Amino acid sequence: MQPDDRALTEVGLSAPTAAGQVLVIACGALAREILALRAANGWTHLDLQCLPAILHNRPQAIPDAVEAAVRAAQDRYQRVFVAYADCGTGGLLAARCDRLGVELIAGPHCYAFFDGLDAFAARGDEEMRVFYLTDFLVRQFDAFVWRPLGLDRHPELRDMVFGNYERLVYLAQTDDPALDARAADAAARLGLAFERRFTGYGDLAAALAGIPDG
Repeated sequence: MQPDDRALTEVGLSAPTAAGQVLVIACGALAREILALRAANGWTHLDLQCLPAILHNRPQAIPDAVEAAVRAAQDRYQRVFVAYADCGTGGLLAARCDRLGVELIAGPHCYAFFDGLDAFAARGDEEMRVFYLTDFLVRQFDAFVWRPLGLDRHPELRDMVFGNYERLVYLAQTDDPALDARAADAAARLGLAFERRFTGYGDLAAALAGIPDG
């Protein structure tokens, strides 16, 4: 059974009571992808705990939340891996993880590692005017974009907020026509051209595959 998107947004996902060898502490926005990769690859040594995805709307809170989760888990697990990128923390999360002695995913944000860090960097200035969505953000578009920016109450703000964007690029982890339609609708609501780019799990798969057993 897939975890509930609203719960992943607001609450996160608790780690199993019976600890395995390695705990992955992730953003709730990555829960479905990590669980799918674990099942597909038989990574039974990995347990998953997710912090609320809505922390991305106040990234300054992410380092403290990650540190609290790491410290709570260190006595129960042989290894802890942090499935966040920088995620808007301005290097603070990387510094905190370094101090705690835990590894995190390389890159500026999940858009980059889903797209592939090298491919994302190579596009550079070509995509300065792009607004990105992932599978999770398509499903939670209203919770992360529409309502927090006040567009549900003040639609006239749309051009003020998104006037410098040209395209919405949907970085698709799965082939799902229903999500494609919702992503295209989000682009139309924002007044942006729409592009779908299938990425699969990108560099997230390689990052998790590189975690040793224990």
